[in-house]
Amino acid sequence: METGVNDVVSKSMVGKYFKFEARRTCFTTELRAGTATFITMAYIIAVNATILTDSGGTCTVADCSIPTNQTAASPDCMFKPNAGYENCLSKTKSDLVVATVLSAMIGSFAMGVLANLPLGLAPGMGPNAYLAYDLIGFHGSGSMSYQTALTVVLVEACVFLVISGVGLRSKLARFIPNPVRLACAAGIGLFIAFVGLQIHQGVGLIGPDPSTLVTVTACATTDPVTGACLGGKMRSPTFWLSMVGFLITCYGLMKEIKGSMIYGILFITLISWIRGTVVTYFPATPLGDSNYNYFKKVVEFHKIESTAGAISFSHFNSKPVWVALGTLLYVDLLATTGTLYTLAEIGGFVDDNGGFEGEYLAYMVDSSATIVGSALGVSSIATYIESSAGIKEGGRTGLTAVIVAAYFFLSLFFTPLFTSVPPWAIGPSLVMVGVMMMNVVRDIKWENTKEAVPAFVTMVLMPLTYSISNGIIGGVGIHIALSLCDLGFKLIRWSNQMTKRVGKGQQNIVPSGAESMVEII
Repeated sequence: METGVNDVVSKSMVGKYFKFEARRTCFTTELRAGTATFITMAYIIAVNATILTDSGGTCTVADCSIPTNQTAASPDCMFKPNAGYENCLSKTKSDLVVATVLSAMIGSFAMGVLANLPLGLAPGMGPNAYLAYDLIGFHGSGSMSYQTALTVVLVEACVFLVISGVGLRSKLARFIPNPVRLACAAGIGLFIAFVGLQIHQGVGLIGPDPSTLVTVTACATTDPVTGACLGGKMRSPTFWLSMVGFLITCYGLMKEIKGSMIYGILFITLISWIRGTVVTYFPATPLGDSNYNYFKKVVEFHKIESTAGAISFSHFNSKPVWVALGTLLYVDLLATTGTLYTLAEIGGFVDDNGGFEGEYLAYMVDSSATIVGSALGVSSIATYIESSAGIKEGGRTGLTAVIVAAYFFLSLFFTPLFTSVPPWAIGPSLVMVGVMMMNVVRDIKWENTKEAVPAFVTMVLMPLTYSISNGIIGGVGIHIALSLCDLGFKLIRWSNQMTKRVGKGQQNIVPSGAESMVEII
């Protein structure tokens, strides 16, 4: 039966369009490959929505509940427990789940149909953290609003589209110092892992300390506003549950089990859905009851209410905006170029000239998908390295990506489940993403100080200053300074050599002139 189905599809318009015979594949292989890719990247649905929700989205002070003894909500209500603001965040998370799924579905479908490559697309890890924690800040405490940040993503995508269209992408990539380029991925990985370890956004292992800035917490009780430990260090039940899930993910990856990230998240989430436990995500509070009532719907199509079209150019012309625009373009340029060529190498698509079929359209689709994503309310769309799971399963055509898009479409109808994934279930996956992004450090020439110092500065500044752009600027700045010093000393040596040569020439000229004067006399 399988052979019959494969023969029919291969001879059909679908098989001819996706070039099944030329790429030596069949329908069932592509189906299996698309399933493997989706399973390995499906974690982004809950992870991306959780990260972007930490920015507060479009929620403001106006959404806060007003205390009975006050006439207006205080500006700090966004950082304290407040039923009104938390209800707004809950709706925003639902919007972002749908926006994540839609952008991934559209991007993956376009990549499959237009570029005919087995690559899945979704909002990228790194740009989403940069948007949420660096630009907008936790609950809107950053340098720009959610609306302005989405505008930056939109403009960056348009610029990247033009660069890709005219063929300048590879030329611009050469201007980026190699050590900074390698360290950028590792630094973003450290930044994401740092977020995943924190009290509000992840497992809760790291919290604030007045003396050392950060310290080990995982406390049984914490300050709901600052996250400071109030008692019982390393006694948080949700932290230990997260650690079990983290070990499940690690063991699965160690044994190369597909979907290991999902299994770890599922384990923690399923246990956290049980009410009446110390780790429940639905405590006996008004907000907990409201979330549980929504969760019980299981299947529901949620319409985006606040994030779609939330783009504003009113505060665009400012220094933080231009820095963010350059940083996002830089990260997108690096991530897209590196990921596409890596996946093309794995799939055996690269030809003798170093290119591959569908390369031009792949870059066009990637940038165009980011335009769609910004319109829906999410960060830059990226080609996922998890697509290698499908390629290893035999996926060789765009049908793999179309199947990934079909799975994302089905996910649209399970919004209540995806919005009910707790942050302590997301934290371990963020740490694991950081682990995976660290593998590039082996390519840095650590014995060469001129490469090692910029790379180290790039990596260390990102998590310690809570800013991806600071790391990039610091690394590039140090590289330029060391290069200028090197150039300065070379100029000095060259000047000294030229002075010596001129001096020797004058010594040779003077005696001959003196002899001529003697002869004249």
